[in-house]
Amino acid sequence: MATEAATSAGTAPRGTMRYVLRISAVAATGGFLFGYDTAVVNGTVGALERHFRADAGRLGFAVAAALLGSALGAILAGRVADRWGRVPAMKVTALLFAAGSIGSGLAQSLGSFAAWRFLGGIAVGAASVVAPAYIAEVAPARVRGRLGSLQQLAIVTGIFLALAVNDLIAHTAGSPDAPFWFGVPAWRWMFWVEVLPSLVYGLGAFFVPESPRRLVAERREAEAAAVLARIGDPDVPERIREIRQTVGARRPAFADLRAARSGLLPIVWVGVGLSIFQQFVGINVIFYYSTALWHSVGFTEADSMRISTITGIINIGTTLVAIASVDRFGRKPLLLAGSVGMTLTLGTMAWLFGRAPLDPHGTPVLSGAAGTAALVAANLYVFAFGFSWGPVVWVLLGEMFNNRIRGAALALAAAAQWVANWLVTLTFPGLSRAGLGWAYGLYTGAAAASFLFVARFVRETKGRALEDM
Repeated sequence: MATEAATSAGTAPRGTMRYVLRISAVAATGGFLFGYDTAVVNGTVGALERHFRADAGRLGFAVAAALLGSALGAILAGRVADRWGRVPAMKVTALLFAAGSIGSGLAQSLGSFAAWRFLGGIAVGAASVVAPAYIAEVAPARVRGRLGSLQQLAIVTGIFLALAVNDLIAHTAGSPDAPFWFGVPAWRWMFWVEVLPSLVYGLGAFFVPESPRRLVAERREAEAAAVLARIGDPDVPERIREIRQTVGARRPAFADLRAARSGLLPIVWVGVGLSIFQQFVGINVIFYYSTALWHSVGFTEADSMRISTITGIINIGTTLVAIASVDRFGRKPLLLAGSVGMTLTLGTMAWLFGRAPLDPHGTPVLSGAAGTAALVAANLYVFAFGFSWGPVVWVLLGEMFNNRIRGAALALAAAAQWVANWLVTLTFPGLSRAGLGWAYGLYTGAAAASFLFVARFVRETKGRALEDM
C-alpha cells in the first residue's frame, strides 16, 4: 500500500520517478533530433537558394523532401517497433539521423541535398512514432501526460537550438554563405552539428529497457515484470495479466486498424484528424520559413534570425506550461483553449497582412505599429499552440490507442501528420506570393475547425491506464 500511495502521488520511492524520467528522456532525445532536423533548414534557405541557383519551386520541393521521408519513416517505424521492439527502433533511428545530417552538409547539387534530406526525414518520422509510444508504455498513468509532453519539449528545444546554432554560426562566419571552419561554408556546418546529438541518442538507447508492453507481447514476462517493478507499478502480477489480455496472440498489423464501414476504426480516424489539424493550423510555416518571412516584410536578415530564435524560446516556455497543466486540467480542455487562441491570433495576422501596402515586387510591407502587432500576434499564436496542440496531440497519440494497435495506429496517424506538414510547407511559398493574408486566412479556418473537431470527437484520457483504453 505504501508503494501504491507513493506511486499515485508521483513520488515513487528510491528514485523510481527519477528512473522513469531518465528513460523517458532518452526516448525524447529522438524528439529533440526531430525538432532540430526539421528546423535546421530555416537558417540555410537563402544560402541554399544562392548556392544551387534554385528557383522557389525547386527549393520548396527540396526543403519539403524531408517531410515526405518523415511520412515513410513513420510507417516503417511502426512495423520495426512492433516486430523488433521500441529500443532497436531507437538505435536505427539514431544512425539515420547521423547519416542524413552528414549527407545534407556534403551535398553538391540540389537533387543530392533533397535525397539526403529525405533520408533524414525517415529518421524524423521514425522518432515521431517510437518516442511517444515508448514513453506512454513506461509512464505511470498519473504522470503520463507530463512525461508524454517531454516529446514536445524535446522537439521545441531542438527547434530552438537549431535556430540558435544557425544564428551563432552565421554571426561568427559573417553570413550563412561565408567560409567557416576549414574554409567550408557556414550553412554546411549547420547540418553537421546534428551529428553530436545523434550519437547521444544512439548511445542512450543501449541503457534503457524495452517497453514492458512489448516484452509481454514477446512472452518475456519475467523481464516485463522486472521493468514494471522498477518503474513503480503497484501490482505487477495484475498489470502483467491485463497487458497479456490486451496485446493479442499475434503480431500487430495494419489490417487490425480496418473497420467494415468507415475504412478505419473510429479511434484511428480521431488520431489521424488530430495529426492533420496539428499541421493545417500552419505552425511549421513559422519554424521553416520565419526567417525568410520576416526578412521579406522589411526586417534585416540578422534581425529575422533573432526573431526566429525568440519565437523558439517562447515555444519552450509554453511547453513547460503544458507539462504543468496536462495532468491537472486534462487533454481536451487544453486543446479547446488552444484552438480558440490560434483562431484569434491567426485571424489577426491574416487581417494585418491582408491590409498591408505592397512594395513594387508585390510583397506586403509591415512598418510601425503594424509590424509590431504582427510580431506580437505571431508569438501569441506560438504560445496558444505551445500549451495545447503541440504537446497534447503527442500525448494523445501515445496513449489513446489500445495495446493491440498502438504501434500501427500511431504510425498511420504520424504518417498523416507528415503528409499534412508536407502539403503546408510545399504550398506556403505559392500562397505567400498570392497574398499572405490569404495564407493566414486558411490557417485561421483550420484552427476554427479544430475546435469543432475536438468538441465532437475527442474523449478525455487523463488518469486512465493504457489497458483501459
